[in-house]
Amino acid sequence: MPERAEVQVRPGVEGDLEALTDLYNHYVNETAITFDTALFTPEERRPWLLSHPVDGPYRLLVATGADPRRILGYATSSPFRAKPAYATSVETTVYVAPDAGRRGVGTLLYRGLFEALAGEGLHRAYAGVAQPNEASTRLHERFGFRHVGTYREVGRKFGRWWDVAWYEKEL
Repeated sequence: MPERAEVQVRPGVEGDLEALTDLYNHYVNETAITFDTALFTPEERRPWLLSHPVDGPYRLLVATGADPRRILGYATSSPFRAKPAYATSVETTVYVAPDAGRRGVGTLLYRGLFEALAGEGLHRAYAGVAQPNEASTRLHERFGFRHVGTYREVGRKFGRWWDVAWYEKEL
């Protein structure tokens, strides 16, 4: 893993689709961090990628290291809910490659994401964190998110129930 100074954060592009899909599929297959249960093909993930343009409130940022083709992680802001009155709220998320954790990649991604969102007319960011996930909880708290509630046993994956803690941040 490159040192933190070598990590570059940039907008995600269509050329990243395969690497982003592979990274997400790791979390689908190996963890309860996402409640998706079936692996995706890059073609199935294309609409997701295209829903995050370079500007506007819905962003996709990727982190790369010495090899710019290798995705170390990504962060997104997406619509919080579909109804029009929610338009000034976003849901944010971060995924870091399993071998790139605990090296500040998530911090760099969130810093870049929130800098990119400044001036977009947004009011709040929300994040759901499947429990337990101490690393994600610490990351969100470091960026000023505060715990606002927990949905108990809201998801079922790998034969067990999972809670999701919800966090909010004023933008």
